[in-house]
Amino acid sequence: MSGSDDTVNLEEFLDSIESSGRIGRWTENDQREVAVLKLTGSAKLFYQCCDELHEQVATWQLFKEAFRQRYRDVHTDQYHFTKLQTARQGKNEIPQQFADRCKNVAQKVMIKSADHQVQRIHKENADRMLLVSFVSGLTGTAGYQVRILHPESLGEALNLAVSVQEAERQERFNESFYTGSEKSVRLLSEPKGRPDSGNGNCRYSGETHAYRQERRQRQSAPVSKNRADHQENRKTPTEAAVRCYECDGRGHFARECPTRLRKEKKLSDSPGRKNPSERSKSSHAPGEKQGTAISGNECEA
Repeated sequence: MSGSDDTVNLEEFLDSIESSGRIGRWTENDQREVAVLKLTGSAKLFYQCCDELHEQVATWQLFKEAFRQRYRDVHTDQYHFTKLQTARQGKNEIPQQFADRCKNVAQKVMIKSADHQVQRIHKENADRMLLVSFVSGLTGTAGYQVRILHPESLGEALNLAVSVQEAERQERFNESFYTGSEKSVRLLSEPKGRPDSGNGNCRYSGETHAYRQERRQRQSAPVSKNRADHQENRKTPTEAAVRCYECDGRGHFARECPTRLRKEKKLSDSPGRKNPSERSKSSHAPGEKQGTAISGNECEA
């Protein structure tokens, strides 16, 4: 026991010590010493500051009364009644934990009476308030289903909430299982190395290790190589558009025509013939017009 809200309350702690003492046949002094060893937090600090509990005459009854006085409930009945009415299931709290929390508050709200008949009536009223608080405080699909079925007791409401919660968990498991199975079957049925038409990034569902390495090499190629390839691709249509007027071919000019070059070579190799280029130079001297040569007598006439 530490005195905080996340540990057992005082009465549960004392009852556990006394139950263990009856089983082990402890004396009251043994029970007190065992209880001291189990104290933690503020409860241990309170024991260290309480001098009368360290004396030899300190009994088990004195120990219990001192702690009951220290940790008595100072809240009013109205506080517990409001807390019971506004109880709500936590985010990660299961229905059983929420029911136990509501029971703890309902016990504080219930009026105590020495008359058994009157006490029975008070207990029935507390059970009704507990059922209403539990049903209204349930969240999610479980709370919705329980409120529709309108149970008559807390046990019935708790069983319904647990059943709905288990059904939801099973449904989520089935959905994830069948979704994963369908995805695996689809991946196995698709042929390897073919692009996935539904993916805009043109990724391959069955690509091999070699293909992935090749793609990485293409992606990591230098920019200059890609630029040279791009310029070569741009140059290709331009060369294809050039037309040769010698052989009516494409891709080269007339002065570079292979047919013309072969003809000129044959003419130059034949005996008694000059190179066409030399003949053109000798026939057309600089400063003379092209045409038939005129003698001096003809000019005088």
